[in-house]
Amino acid sequence: MSKHHDNLMLQIFETLNSQDADAVRSSVELLYNGIMKLERQRAIGAGMHERSEHRCGYANGYKAKTLNTRMGPLQLEVPQTRGLSFYPACLEKGCRSERALKLAIAEMYLKGVSTRKVTSITEELCGLEFTSSQVSAMTKELDEEFKAFRERILGRYAYLYLDATYLKIRHTGSVISLPTFIAYGVNQFGRREIVGVSTGLSEAEVHWRTFLESLQQRGLCGLQLITSDDHTGLRNALRTVFPSVPWQRCQFHMSQNAQQYAPKKHMREEIAQAMRDVFHCSRREDSEEAKRRVIDSFSKKAPEFVDWFSKNIDEGLTCLNFPRAHQKRIRTVNGLERVNREIKRRVRVAVLFPNAESALRLVTGILVEIHEEWVTGWAYLDMSRLDEDDSCHRSSPAEAMRKKA
Repeated sequence: MSKHHDNLMLQIFETLNSQDADAVRSSVELLYNGIMKLERQRAIGAGMHERSEHRCGYANGYKAKTLNTRMGPLQLEVPQTRGLSFYPACLEKGCRSERALKLAIAEMYLKGVSTRKVTSITEELCGLEFTSSQVSAMTKELDEEFKAFRERILGRYAYLYLDATYLKIRHTGSVISLPTFIAYGVNQFGRREIVGVSTGLSEAEVHWRTFLESLQQRGLCGLQLITSDDHTGLRNALRTVFPSVPWQRCQFHMSQNAQQYAPKKHMREEIAQAMRDVFHCSRREDSEEAKRRVIDSFSKKAPEFVDWFSKNIDEGLTCLNFPRAHQKRIRTVNGLERVNREIKRRVRVAVLFPNAESALRLVTGILVEIHEEWVTGWAYLDMSRLDEDDSCHRSSPAEAMRKKA
């Protein structure tokens, strides 16, 4: 394998030294083909014509494939196997979201949403233009694949995180910002999964309720905590669909809300620090003492803040009924905010979608990539901690909430 690697790198350096566009494309073809061969060897557990007790399959020739890129079409030889299911990761990774991005831009062009600018963007990103028949074929393939992902059967999840991100969409002759609802959960093995994505006309209760009911109908169960921002429509929907599941109000957003009650601008940081002091407590007893200090400190100089604080602070402390090792990762929706930022970064070039279906298609493509990274990576949380009987978790979280009520 090492000798093959050395020969591959030598060929690539030789083609690059010519400083010719065709030679660069050839070097990329060599790199792709070489990497795919190495991937097949690792998957099989043995090199070409090598005898090995660890072998779990056999090489079975190659299949030609044209891959369109910014440098032009690459002529690749995809390694095939016998007795083993195999597809090169270097071709699979990012393929779906790139195809979805191509399709979203192509739809804009075909529907007349944009003019020359979209054509130039398409050529720059994709290296080729699209015909109507190509768009139609891609649409059918992507929609079937993404629909299967969005409607797959779910299972047990201890934690659920909810948020919405807004995208600009052409709707009934005007341009509006429509929300895309996103949910991810932590499963019984401690790994995160994207469990739902959908679009709606607004964040009103009826749209959030429809989204949550779809998760329930697909088999979502076992919830012990739901974390989200404080949005009226979402809160009302949670009371209807998941009335017995404890709710954790995002501490980050809650700290931002608290600063709005500062009577003077210079007091905002002081209030933000007071909120952090309360939220950094890992035990209920410590949080009660911190709450009393905040009330005593601000009762005269910021009475409106104290009134808001007294009525709302407990909504941000539900996480204290859970294991200390989990508290930092269940007290905010920061993880989902990072997902939203990645979506915004990836769709920035599109600017405007011709319809909600186009936006949902591209967002789904991005989320499928994130989902696959999560489920194949390290565990996000150690779920065995939920069964431990430590000082901050002597009963189940749901039971602790019922007793508190």
